[in-house]
Amino acid sequence: MGVELKNKLNQLLLKKNPGGLYFSVWLKKNGYSDQLLKKYRESAWFSALSSGVMYRTGDKLQSFAVLNSYNEQINKKFYIAAHSALELFGFNHYVPMGKPLLVIGHPKKQFVPSWMKKVDLDRTLKFFSTETFSKPQLSTFSNEYPQLMASIPEQAFLECLLLAPKQYSFMDLFYIMEQLTILRPEILQLLLENTDNIKVKRIFLYMAEKAGHYWFDSLDINKINLGSGKHKLTEKGVYVPKYKITIPKDLYEYE
Repeated sequence: MGVELKNKLNQLLLKKNPGGLYFSVWLKKNGYSDQLLKKYRESAWFSALSSGVMYRTGDKLQSFAVLNSYNEQINKKFYIAAHSALELFGFNHYVPMGKPLLVIGHPKKQFVPSWMKKVDLDRTLKFFSTETFSKPQLSTFSNEYPQLMASIPEQAFLECLLLAPKQYSFMDLFYIMEQLTILRPEILQLLLENTDNIKVKRIFLYMAEKAGHYWFDSLDINKINLGSGKHKLTEKGVYVPKYKITIPKDLYEYE
């Protein structure tokens, strides 16, 4: 291996990216030619995952590292969402069977590449996109993955409600709601005022009031648009006049 080839390889290997990916577009911008990358693959230093996507041979790909490198190198905005974000902040009631599920939110204009839907990682990735939150609230959660954001708990729970009942049952979500004793009312107010999904806002307020959280009394419901029509969360349930929603019977009767 030539000196230049070896030096460039050492620079690449010194980059702290365990379990992550390397994208040819990014590599070429940083001085790695197609010929150089071909030699790395032929020398078995790197393996191809897909066209233009590589990883260090023998490396075990990790979901957080893969997403972080994708965001960093391709300039994307994928983030951890819903119950997966809640788990990062210590709320972990929801435990799916089998391989852990990682819910990933992404802007509607940023499509999910086919390799990302097929790659075998430590977690099963589930993707969703929404423009429901006009003022999304995200935060970094680890210095190890500085380019990977997560929904803050207030938004993460609203995302869970958005995905219910297909992804989560309302009863399971209420169990989580009971844990959310330290949500910030000012953040909730911002999100609820700038969220266009009426169903999500009504069921959130119903659950919050039912759970008896102190922060519920700090919300100014008069500033939150709850619409005027009736909404059914289930065909056979109990109608709650205050919020004009029909909810599952087991949720209504739970004490």
